[in-house]
Amino acid sequence: MFEPYKLRADFPILSDSVHGKPLVYFDNAATSQRPLQVVEVMNDFYLHGNANVHRGVHHLSNIATDANEEARRMVKTFINAHSEREVIFTKGTTESINLVAYSFGEAFINEGDEILVTEMEHHADIVPWQLLCERKKAQLKVIPFNDKGELMPEQLDNLLTDRVKLVGVAHVSNVLGTVNPIKEIINKAHAVGAKVLIDAAQSVAHIPIDVAELDCDFLVFSAHKLYGPTGVGVLYGKEALLDKMPPWQTGGEMIKKVTFEKTTFNDLPFKFEAGTPDFIGVIGLGEAVKYVRQIGLDNIGNYENSLLDYAVSEMKKIPDIRIFGEADEKSAIISFNVGNIHHLDMGTMLDQMGIAVRTGQLCAEPVMDHYGLTGMVRASFAFYNTPSEVDFFCSAIRKVAAMFM
Repeated sequence: MFEPYKLRADFPILSDSVHGKPLVYFDNAATSQRPLQVVEVMNDFYLHGNANVHRGVHHLSNIATDANEEARRMVKTFINAHSEREVIFTKGTTESINLVAYSFGEAFINEGDEILVTEMEHHADIVPWQLLCERKKAQLKVIPFNDKGELMPEQLDNLLTDRVKLVGVAHVSNVLGTVNPIKEIINKAHAVGAKVLIDAAQSVAHIPIDVAELDCDFLVFSAHKLYGPTGVGVLYGKEALLDKMPPWQTGGEMIKKVTFEKTTFNDLPFKFEAGTPDFIGVIGLGEAVKYVRQIGLDNIGNYENSLLDYAVSEMKKIPDIRIFGEADEKSAIISFNVGNIHHLDMGTMLDQMGIAVRTGQLCAEPVMDHYGLTGMVRASFAFYNTPSEVDFFCSAIRKVAAMFM
């Protein structure tokens, strides 16, 4: 039985106080907290299993290597990849996208080609493509969204031509919470010969992902938004594509043979994993995947959606509040402003009451431009958040509003 109040015991930080008030952590879209299980397995490896992975012949190296590769197998199963060779470990979502932008770009993008992104993308899914387009004399085009926060399908149909080589789209918007119709986008993109990269940073901890069923070409996410450590991420790519892409970074591990005349490269996935990896972080990611699978993403998603619905209904009772992003398909993110109160003022005052939210442009300046704003306040939920925290949050917003109005 799914019992979020009991699961909170796995997260000691949730019992802490901030400014003398109980912590209410509503900044999960920026980073989730880590359960004891993840911290303990990482600590244990630092204390008793620390040795560099791969090519080692001694006992500790073999233990660390086995654990690193077991984590890869766990991720492969978690997203239903065809093979472990399709799971590349990176520093995070941002590095994963940059890897594809460079390596796929070098292999497949030419002058006059087009890349599509959506208007609601995180900066990390905009800037790498801009730089690629500058290098290759290609063109970046944008799929707009309406004021409700939903992509406009007729615009997608107009933009998808045989000049498009890649579409980059967030599964869930980090500002609006919109769950985008990625299966439909993938099918339409493939119909014109384009590849698709899915940014799953905001969905992987909330929505089951099956890359085989989706048929996406690339999918990226970060461990730290999945109850795992910072500094670790995943790039999933179809093996046939990855085989054709040149290495992004070079150094140890990604090589097969090095002479001064010529270097040949390692097989997948190691061709894209230059240097010593954060293998203990990877082991932590594996433990986080295990933890989430034990709870069940369906259980997590159902609970978070009910919490989201409750929060939206209560927040709409607050005078002069404006919620941005009210798509029919939405995940556990609420971005808002109240009256003329500056988002930074709201966030600062909420912090004084122990409530952690994110404020500003939220790494999505084009979304702010869409609404003519300089920033928003964002609350984002995880399965360890509760209705009572939502009640306290709403009462705190009312207190802040009373101070400024």
